[in-house]
Amino acid sequence: MDVCVPGLAGGRERLGRALFTRVAGPEGEANRARIHGTPGPRWFGPDRPVRTVHGDAAMFVGGLRALLLQSLHPLAMAAVAAHSGYRGDPWGRLQRTSTFLAVTTYGTARDAQRAVDRVRAVHEAVRGRTAGGAAYHAADPHLLEWVHVAEVDSFLTAHQCYGAHPLDPDGCDAYVADTARVAAALGVPDPPRSRAALAERMAAYRPELTASEEAREAARFLLLHPPLPWAARAPYALLAVNAVSLLPPWARAPLGLPSLPLLERTAVRASGRAVVGTIRWALPPRPPAADVA
Repeated sequence: MDVCVPGLAGGRERLGRALFTRVAGPEGEANRARIHGTPGPRWFGPDRPVRTVHGDAAMFVGGLRALLLQSLHPLAMAAVAAHSGYRGDPWGRLQRTSTFLAVTTYGTARDAQRAVDRVRAVHEAVRGRTAGGAAYHAADPHLLEWVHVAEVDSFLTAHQCYGAHPLDPDGCDAYVADTARVAAALGVPDPPRSRAALAERMAAYRPELTASEEAREAARFLLLHPPLPWAARAPYALLAVNAVSLLPPWARAPLGLPSLPLLERTAVRASGRAVVGTIRWALPPRPPAADVA
């Protein structure tokens, strides 16, 4: 039963609005109405696991974990460092990413394809060389797949730990299969379609992964120097600590991140459940979707 506490509803609304605006940007409400309210067929129906995972507050932890994990591929990290503007415009990058996820997960098939086409055009233009002279191209299917598998593994790992409704084994496989639909549209030739295949693909990339100086700088920026007001830094620190705690040991060591298993299983997990639960409480529910078969 909901209990109306004076001032609590107003505080919840203010916190939810601040979080939503930070993640979705100034056009967030308009985009939200269009994404959910435009009638038409979708890539994913209302019962698909991708909607469950991408609509949960555990994505705040999963997104940070994904960025840290993705940074370990030196070619992918070089492209991000040179072209993404993550330092100069980190919130803009976050807002573009969150809008893309929302459109492809909940939007009409037509809008999802348009979003994919725009991203593919951006990727095609992103080319360069690392400090060591290795060439990179953001449209390279091999790099696209690394970004994809690191992201999907992170979102699913965070959801299973902090999501309101963790998936059963079949649901986990179905989530990976759902995300493969988007990956294939972006140019990944054969994305994994089960959790076992996802783990195999992640393992296949291990020999290529290393922490470049750019990756360590990105980790310091994300974890220690986020562009946030002081009032928001304590909750963000809890999200960051929990994102690090969900990384596998082989990913932490190159980035110089600590591993404290006992503390992580107790205090860190408890703090994660608390902060994710608070975000879930504060964020407004999604509007009804105008799904059409």
